[in-house]
Amino acid sequence: MGNKNKTISFRVNEDAFETLRDIAEERDISLSAVFRDYVDTLVAHDGQVRVIPEAELESMGDSGESFPPKIEVPKSFVREHERLELEADHLREQLEEHKRYVNYLREQLEDEDEDVIQLEDLDGEPDEPSFRLG
Repeated sequence: MGNKNKTISFRVNEDAFETLRDIAEERDISLSAVFRDYVDTLVAHDGQVRVIPEAELESMGDSGESFPPKIEVPKSFVREHERLELEADHLREQLEEHKRYVNYLREQLEDEDEDVIQLEDLDGEPDEPSFRLG
């Protein structure tokens, strides 16, 4: 099976459509090609695409700023983050184990046929002798 092309359709307001048509005419390409180029760029950069005017792009080139912005993170921070992720996974496993145990105890309680006698219920029965401690 080969790579099949798919069609995407959407609506834009009239002003945006005219602007897009002007861009296509300026570049001497079809309107579809404008969208294909944008989609290809979007896919190539994993969704990290920002549309800016060319004048702003030229001024950004001088400052050395790139998009998406990139920063350097110390290895100790990355290791601490990984350690915390492992600890969180361990705590989730313990929580699940605790929930299973609580459910097991509830099932045991529901399965018991013994009657539970409340002390308050015993106080009101006149047939029973009463006892006092010391």
